[in-house]
Amino acid sequence: MTDQRPKRSLIMAGFVACLAFSVPAGLMAAEEEPGAERIAKAVVVLREMIDLPEEGLPSRILERCHGIAVIPGVIKAAYGFGGQYGRGLVVIRNEDGTWSNPVFISLIGGSLGWQIGVQKADVVLVFKTGKSIDNIAAGKVTLGADLSVTAGPVGRSAEASTDLDMEAEIYSYSRSKGLFAGISIKGASIQIDKDANRAFYGDAGLTSQDILYDRTLKAPDVVEDLKAALRKKTAPRI
Repeated sequence: MTDQRPKRSLIMAGFVACLAFSVPAGLMAAEEEPGAERIAKAVVVLREMIDLPEEGLPSRILERCHGIAVIPGVIKAAYGFGGQYGRGLVVIRNEDGTWSNPVFISLIGGSLGWQIGVQKADVVLVFKTGKSIDNIAAGKVTLGADLSVTAGPVGRSAEASTDLDMEAEIYSYSRSKGLFAGISIKGASIQIDKDANRAFYGDAGLTSQDILYDRTLKAPDVVEDLKAALRKKTAPRI
């Protein structure tokens, strides 16, 4: 029987080469994007999402959620290799309606319902349960496998619905070319970005749970911009 190993090695080498060219150089670099910059990008996404009068994210969904993740500028690798990659953050909504400090995350791989011609999009995930947030805070999870996810409703039709119910654990949305819509996203993994959290909060001993649930934790001032953007879309709980 002919030895197939050299042929397989060549195929694998070609795959790796395609992946290297398809993923932007900035994503392959070891240097981490500063946490303050990541928060600033998330604030822009939230504000533009909120300002869409007809097709924005419904207030009722945010007011009933347990948390939200914002991943600005998710990149779609070319040639169909490499899937998607993006860096963002996740926050939880406390029982009194206030928002927690952010935990930095990465979104890697998986399948997104990309529009034709789109190579980059902002992704927003809205979490129905506290359990789904806890699973993410504990480490790596895969959307569609560890946590159920579905494209979320948008606009006034969802706001006007009297029987709106979040059937999946996560509602997913995307914004590209000025449009905001529910998006199918499955197979992508969400991982805690420990290096970014350590650099931003200046404490290597902090866990994701500490950041999300310790309300005495002091965070850099830029976090207040993020919380203000979220408060604009949600009313305090009574």
